[in-house]
Formats: sequence, C-alpha cells, structure tokens
Amino acid sequence: MRRADATEEPAAFERRVYRNAAAHHYMKIGLVLESGERNIGAVQFKQLIVSAVRDLYGEVGGAFNFDVLCYDESALTAVLRVYNSGLVKLWSALTLLGSYKNKLCAVRVMQVSPFLLALSGNSRELDLD
Repeated sequence: MRRADATEEPAAFERRVYRNAAAHHYMKIGLVLESGERNIGAVQFKQLIVSAVRDLYGEVGGAFNFDVLCYDESALTAVLRVYNSGLVKLWSALTLLGSYKNKLCAVRVMQVSPFLLALSGNSRELDLD
C-alpha cells in the first residue's frame, strides 16, 4: 500500500464546460401570409428578413451576417444559418415581423439547432403507421 507523503499535493480537479461550441446555429422557419400568396422568390424572402432585422435594430444593430441555405418557394420555408452572436437578434426580428407588402404575415420558427443534421427530421411529424 502506498503511503501519502506530506510533500505531495493532492490531485487538482478542473471542470471544463463548453457552451455553444459550434460557431453557427441553424433555423428552420416558415412564412405564413394572410393572403395565401405563394409567389415570393428567394431574394425577396431574404430581403424581407433583412428589413425586419433593420427595422427592429437599425442599420448598425442589424449588421450581422446570416445565410439562406435552402428555400422552398412552394411551402415558403427556409433553413437559415446565423452566427451565435446574431441568433437572438434574428429570432426576435422574425418573431415581431407582422406585415409583407401591407398584408398581415407571421414567421414560424419550427426548429433551431447548432447542428444542421438535426433539422433533417422532425419527430413531431413522424408517422409510425
């Protein structure tokens, strides 16, 4: 049996926690229009989001990058990629968006994840028949 010597220091314990180790977050969103129109292109969709962010935070506060990775024009859904530092601003601007071309609209945030693969499936829509 080993005897503890008085000169030995006890082992140091160091706890490391990594929060938001990923640089980006991915959001799956859908646009719901009161008029029911479906003729919004990808460029118009991104411009709608940019204007929503700038309306809420101004030019300087809204100057962060985000990307539209894929856009489904028939369903008006998109997958966005945003840096972690801009996630809350983007999410709040999308939530408070209320009109498009003077007609009522809403943006539904369906899924958010730091992993793009997590948006490929949704267990809430799973059919187990």
